[in-house]
Amino acid sequence: MKFVRLNGTTLRYRVSGAAEGPAIVFANSLGTDLTVWDEVVERLPDTYRMVGFDKRGHGLSAMPEGPVRIEDYATDLVHLANHLGIKDFIVCGVSVGGLIAQATATLAPNRVRGIVLSNTGAKIGNDAMWNERIAIAETQGMEAMADAVMERWFPSAFHASNPELIAGYRAMLTRTPAAGYASTSRAIRDADFIQSTSQLTLPTLCIGGELDGATPTSLVKELAGLIPGAEYHEIPGCGHLPSVQNPEACTNAILAFLTKLKTDS
Repeated sequence: MKFVRLNGTTLRYRVSGAAEGPAIVFANSLGTDLTVWDEVVERLPDTYRMVGFDKRGHGLSAMPEGPVRIEDYATDLVHLANHLGIKDFIVCGVSVGGLIAQATATLAPNRVRGIVLSNTGAKIGNDAMWNERIAIAETQGMEAMADAVMERWFPSAFHASNPELIAGYRAMLTRTPAAGYASTSRAIRDADFIQSTSQLTLPTLCIGGELDGATPTSLVKELAGLIPGAEYHEIPGCGHLPSVQNPEACTNAILAFLTKLKTDS
């Protein structure tokens, strides 16, 4: 576990794999920390240099000071890559992490070799939806929304067969600072990357979960359609967090993309 102060904030980050290998930076979802990618990182070859971090207001990273945009998280990511001496990298993001990946590709097109966009969109939800969730977080706390979030993240059959995992992720969500959750929710609400993402031309993999209750497959397919040559891969029976619910299928999709990217480069 390491910490660094950059871009005006303190981030927790972790690095594993080969020091000189091709770099992959993982961005996590709303209400989670960098461990949401653990099962994928463990399955990927250690020839890659794999970097995870907690975005502002999540995990062990500092709370934002003032309003934050998705572009600020992307700037944090680029500064972290600079700190680690990483010249170019692949960004792999789930949910809001996918928005961060899109913003990073727009911000630093000469640095980003490819993006994996898992269970996300170019625009997610609407103002009314996000305003309601922000209000609940700020007035009632994270516990008040926990059960509804778990239902969106994981299909009912998975709840029944994995009660311990559900309890663990529920605890992760409820221990996320309400202020951090609300800040990121505002950033998601205000983000509309339809135009900027449609200008991207880099290699892209979009992953959807068949039973995702937060970012349905129609949204992910729409995102894939914005980027020329983007590949869409759907994981059957999976919800909002493939890296947690079906890490083997998620890893296999990412590895196939990485292999093709290496072959084409």
